[in-house]
Amino acid sequence: MEEIGLFPLGLVLLPTEQVPLHIFEPRYRELIGECLENEQPFGLVYADDDGLRRTGTLATVVEVVDRFEDGRLNIVVEGGDRFRLVELTDGRSFHTGTIEPFADTDDPPPPDDVRRGLGLFARLVELTGAEVEVPDEGLEQPAFAIASRFELAPELKLELLEEPSERLRLQRLCEILETVAAVVERQREVAELAQRNGRVKPAGA
Repeated sequence: MEEIGLFPLGLVLLPTEQVPLHIFEPRYRELIGECLENEQPFGLVYADDDGLRRTGTLATVVEVVDRFEDGRLNIVVEGGDRFRLVELTDGRSFHTGTIEPFADTDDPPPPDDVRRGLGLFARLVELTGAEVEVPDEGLEQPAFAIASRFELAPELKLELLEEPSERLRLQRLCEILETVAAVVERQREVAELAQRNGRVKPAGA
């Protein structure tokens, strides 16, 4: 087991996902400073009113966007391997804990499910007009690659993070994306009706 610095946040970081963070508390400025100096990751764990979750993601600083005179930082981190939090430790100004690796089981998704996931990805990109890079079909964990490109609720992302089967994870993600796509399509229909004062435009008009 390994002891690392922990950063509890109200967000879930998926493997391969990149997110911006504003570092302002002195204890976390210390943590990030050490990670930058030693070129090592820290553990990002989801925290809410129920406390810290036991599944987290190793986060590496890939860019320091801004350094402010008072010590604050704007950074971009990227998610790496998952871990299980075994025990919280103390002795530092920031949270620390011992962790163990969290690896997937040998349960890859069938090619049809991968194509389904990528198809839903393309559908949502078209619906939202987002400029997002298309994931590679040959990725080992396509569910994370797809999910990391959309804004999903932390609870949904945590569900995906805690799932050890890529096959089940991708199936669940497809269910989520189908629901999201249906909502977006309905919102578009409502917006179009509103532009026509709620009246359906006759065909050919």
